[in-house]
Amino acid sequence: MRRNPLFFAVAVAMGLAVAGPTLAATTHKQSEVKALHALIDKQQQQLNQQQQELQALRDSLQRLEGEQVQQHAELAKVAAAPPPPAHPAEPVFSMAPGVSVALNGFISATAFSQSKSFVFGNGQNAEFPESGSKGRLSGFDVRNTRFWLDFKGSKFTDNWSGDGHIEMDFFGGFNGTGAYSQQQPIPRLRQAYMDLNNAQTGSTIRIGQQWDLMFPLDNVTTSISHIAFPLGFGVGMIGWRFPGAVWMQDLNHGSAGPKWRLDLGAFEGSWSGPGDNVNYLTAGNSDFHPQLEARLHVQDKNWLAYAVVHYSKIDLKGVGGLAATPIESSIDSEGFEVGGNWNPGPWMLKANAYTGNGLGEIFGDLVQFGDIGETGGYLQAGYKFTPNWSANATYAYSRSDRNDVILWLGHGSAGRLKNRQGALSLLYSAGAYDFGLEWIYDKLDTTDGLTTSTTSGNEVNVSALYHF
Repeated sequence: MRRNPLFFAVAVAMGLAVAGPTLAATTHKQSEVKALHALIDKQQQQLNQQQQELQALRDSLQRLEGEQVQQHAELAKVAAAPPPPAHPAEPVFSMAPGVSVALNGFISATAFSQSKSFVFGNGQNAEFPESGSKGRLSGFDVRNTRFWLDFKGSKFTDNWSGDGHIEMDFFGGFNGTGAYSQQQPIPRLRQAYMDLNNAQTGSTIRIGQQWDLMFPLDNVTTSISHIAFPLGFGVGMIGWRFPGAVWMQDLNHGSAGPKWRLDLGAFEGSWSGPGDNVNYLTAGNSDFHPQLEARLHVQDKNWLAYAVVHYSKIDLKGVGGLAATPIESSIDSEGFEVGGNWNPGPWMLKANAYTGNGLGEIFGDLVQFGDIGETGGYLQAGYKFTPNWSANATYAYSRSDRNDVILWLGHGSAGRLKNRQGALSLLYSAGAYDFGLEWIYDKLDTTDGLTTSTTSGNEVNVSALYHF
């Protein structure tokens, strides 16, 4: 049978029309499958790359841990090895475990010119002119030079730690009396004490040679020529260094605002004879009569203030009770002191005042020993013109009771009645260095029991100081 071409074409077209949607759907699904396979392949590649990077990090960590173990082993080996012997030219400074040691101090030099000889010595320890002295003099003094060691970090108990302090200068005298002795000053122990500190309670116990509480350690007059013997010392400033013990207690420990502290001290007794002044055989040492003192101290950011009381009993019969007693058999040494300083902006203001009797043992009564009443004090005002330049003006005053001085003449009194000291200074400071020009004028009244004499003296000095 012969097929009609037209019929065949129509049949094919109808077949395609029926099968077209099915074929299109199949083609679309195949495209989706291919896209999913491509996405899976891409994610697999990223995962493989991340696994490789993770493995590389693990390898690096393992290598670093190995190096650290090796370093620890080397350090342990070094620590266990004995230290190399010290070379004689390179001394080794050793200390206890956990303890730090700091060397500090300053080098001081003063060129001076005086119109009179001064009490205690000339140059850097001149305080007031010797009565009746004559003749000008000049010199160069380095005895203020001082060094000290501070030890920190010692362990005492769970709550208490320990510190230590040793301090020396060169006011121990001169090496003999020959032509070259003046250029060979002898070292002098100033302070040597240990501290026990409790940071939780704000308590400190200090044992050893130290300043007594009447010395205004936080309020000393500013000078770079008179450091060991400050301006006003023995004139309007009193106090000395003694072996003893002090308990310092913060009263508002851990609180904000001004810091209050109470200090209680007991120090070795002291007096000028009768007996051996350098072998504990004086009236101040007999029968265990320590000097007892208490100080209330308060301090804020730019000011501080304090009040101090002092008491000791002096047995003038001396150790053994055999010495002849002049006028009285015993003396009650009593003193009261107040003072403070304030630093508003570029200004510096310091003041101190005291009164009492029998204060010769702590550099009072114009350094006279007897039952002598006294009143004294000092003022200092300073101004800082620039970060480097400053100026200071100082006035100190001390007056002993005239009747007491005359009564004790020949028994410890030198007849000193009244002293006035003034000083002006110009200072330049930069880094570790200080330079200063200073003028000191002092006027002293004395008596022989009948008449009164006045001696005045001047000292002009130029000083340099290097701190280390």
